[in-house]
Amino acid sequence: MGAEAQSVPAAAKLFNQANEILGYDLLDLCTNGPKEKLDSTVISQPAIYVTSLAAVEVLRARDGGEDVINSVDVTCGLSLGEYTALAFAGAFSFEDGLKLVKLRGEAMQDASDAANSAMVSVIGLDSEKVQQLCDAANEEVDEKERVQIANFLCPGNYAVSGGVKGIEVVEAKAKSFKARMTVRLAVAGAFHTSFMQPAVSRLESALASTEIRSPRIPVISNVDAQPHSDPDTIKQILARQVTSPVQWETTVKTLMGKGLEKSYELGPGKVIAGILKRINKGVSIENIGA
Repeated sequence: MGAEAQSVPAAAKLFNQANEILGYDLLDLCTNGPKEKLDSTVISQPAIYVTSLAAVEVLRARDGGEDVINSVDVTCGLSLGEYTALAFAGAFSFEDGLKLVKLRGEAMQDASDAANSAMVSVIGLDSEKVQQLCDAANEEVDEKERVQIANFLCPGNYAVSGGVKGIEVVEAKAKSFKARMTVRLAVAGAFHTSFMQPAVSRLESALASTEIRSPRIPVISNVDAQPHSDPDTIKQILARQVTSPVQWETTVKTLMGKGLEKSYELGPGKVIAGILKRINKGVSIENIGA
């Protein structure tokens, strides 16, 4: 991540600004690792935020790129990506967004360290079956180990979060529910569940002191798959987001129902493109990396 951005001055500048806020060389970590450090949520969240907004500058520098950016009439982002989307839409500055993301990563890491929790992707089942799988697992574990759907990504791909014992039961039972496979996620803990509750107050405090403006275009929230323009509501939604399931499937289906014609995935990887294609193979999406 970040190497391509260095050929675009405006994109490279973001990494330099980030170093001052973060107190370490983000580009060096993005390009040289080590992977274990880059995978930690404390580092990965700022890295993805900065690289994604650097990708905006890579797109802007292309022939016709400015016109493309000006033509965008709605935006959204998966989990952390909601911060990128809000920054793109002018709800807060790059710097203020990075400070929030830095704190979010630290708070979520601390919440993860305080509990033995995990996440797993369940592949090949609809959301109803995954819920039944979670219910079956919860019958076999203590309340503190319980699991729930944390990411509603797309048909056949849902992420489950919870206590490690609960996750292990999900993995053991998945085949009997006709799941194709399960994939343990390389994350610090049970994101988007009550396990992250300790992070909420810290986020609320940081958001309270951050200037947030009405976005210039709609930004669809992960919490309720709806856009919000009131700054105070956006602050409340962002604080709730870490403990709320990500409603990505509903978001994408809503966009397509409203006639989505062309979209761009800005940042590292092609996960979003893959999800969109799972929902509608004919959707037009272009990846812009950095």
